[in-house]
Amino acid sequence: MNTLSPCKPVRLVSKGSFWLALGLISMVFLPLMPGLYRIGVDFVQASHWLAIWQDSQTKSALIATLTSTIMSGVLALGLALSISTEQYPLKAWQATVKRLPVLLAMPHAAFAIGFAFLFAPAGWLARAITPLAGWNTPPNWLTVQDPYGISLGIALAIKESFFLLWVIMNLLGERYIAQQITVARSMGYQRQQIWRSIILPQIGPRMIWPFMAVLAYSLSVVDMALILGPGTPPTFAVLTWQWLSDTDPQLQAQGNIASVILLITLLALGILLRVSWWLYQRFALNFTGIRQPNRISVMSRLYRLSVWMSFGLMGLIFIWSLAQSWFFPSLWPDALSIEAWMSADFIPFKTSLWLGLSSSFLALVMVLIWLEWGPRHSNAWLYAPLIFPVIPLAAAQYFTLLHLHLDGTAIGLIWSHLLWVLPYILLSLAGAYRQFDPRLMLTAQALGYSRWKTCLYIKWPLLMRPILAATALGFTVSIAQYLPTLFAGAGRYSTVTTEAIALSSSGNRRTMAIQSVLLMVLPFLAFGLAAMVSNWRAKHRRGLR
Repeated sequence: MNTLSPCKPVRLVSKGSFWLALGLISMVFLPLMPGLYRIGVDFVQASHWLAIWQDSQTKSALIATLTSTIMSGVLALGLALSISTEQYPLKAWQATVKRLPVLLAMPHAAFAIGFAFLFAPAGWLARAITPLAGWNTPPNWLTVQDPYGISLGIALAIKESFFLLWVIMNLLGERYIAQQITVARSMGYQRQQIWRSIILPQIGPRMIWPFMAVLAYSLSVVDMALILGPGTPPTFAVLTWQWLSDTDPQLQAQGNIASVILLITLLALGILLRVSWWLYQRFALNFTGIRQPNRISVMSRLYRLSVWMSFGLMGLIFIWSLAQSWFFPSLWPDALSIEAWMSADFIPFKTSLWLGLSSSFLALVMVLIWLEWGPRHSNAWLYAPLIFPVIPLAAAQYFTLLHLHLDGTAIGLIWSHLLWVLPYILLSLAGAYRQFDPRLMLTAQALGYSRWKTCLYIKWPLLMRPILAATALGFTVSIAQYLPTLFAGAGRYSTVTTEAIALSSSGNRRTMAIQSVLLMVLPFLAFGLAAMVSNWRAKHRRGLR
């Protein structure tokens, strides 16, 4: 009946809001098309493929990349699953979950710098062994920057295990999974058997895309590879970045093709992952009813060790930032001083701050409009930047900015960050937004409120806790961006991430530690502020706690 359909002005406003949502999201994604087309044109040129094939660095770079990527993915999954198997749903699980936000907030670049401070030949671990070994000079260890990328793979595995554990934590939130474990335990089955035969078949298919995101990041990581990866030849991602940054058009074309090779490698790993999962379901699921003995998991102990090591890395970076002099083989600095802090360069910190605030605020506005007025289905393509290697996307962005004469501008820099900040905010906020009780909106609109006012005065205030958490996550993602800042910034903007990576080759550990501390402080401040505001607003409102 016509009396129940919205009147013409309301339909016009609704259509206008839909196109506004679509237009805002298109501003982030559509400008990539010319750059991706340019990569496609280079992709079909046989001469560029021949040049890559004949380059003496290609083979070793690919081996190091594949080694670090496969090692990091397998180890990260093993660490996350082993600790989940051992602790969920016991009280120890709650303590593990409470530590996760701090571990997730630590940027990858800061983690890599702390890892090098600990394991390098002149690092703290070698200094601790020196009294027993009798060394006067740093040992000839190859603990970092090894030619096969093993140290890079281990560091990535530890860092990505926290992300996969966060994914598992969200998947285990359903109450029936805990009930299934309790019932199976009461029937005499051990934890490994329960997880292998009951829990993993349920959560496994939903973990494939997060695991692909881990593989994509490991394949294309440049910041950690510059600190922990092999030098000459470097990993394939670093080699691709070097080609793309060169002024020679031939090398730039090689870089475009190399970024496609990274994408093809990711697709191949995805097919391998699917086949492995099929084989697991076909042969490993053999629930015969036989009760098997409980085994002591080495991986869960390694996870605990990696957690405490990560906290130790934070402390080590902070001590290095205060060390006045700390020569090998001294275990502790000769003296502590804030002198280096007094002369530190805080311009990268300020740049990171306004860049993170701008990109996270703009992305939040876009996401809220998209979730409210955008299409309800077919949103999966918005998460593409999370599972695609960074390099081809950053290269496509740079191509567009270059032809629009926006490279090296603040607008171009903010736009380049939005491509990754927006999907993370959407991923973090979509669940809470979809679960919002629609009866509250209907009641307000029945009382005469427009949809815009209903969102402004009722829906968004009630969702303030997840909105603040999503904004803090977006801010953290912006702080950690390395390649987009380098390409879009064109050397005119320096953030704490780019500054810390640049200093990693200088040998000045105090200055590098100061930038690393600033790099860690920003995400902690964002999440801490979000938690404080949420708690303050919920202090006298029981429903918001």
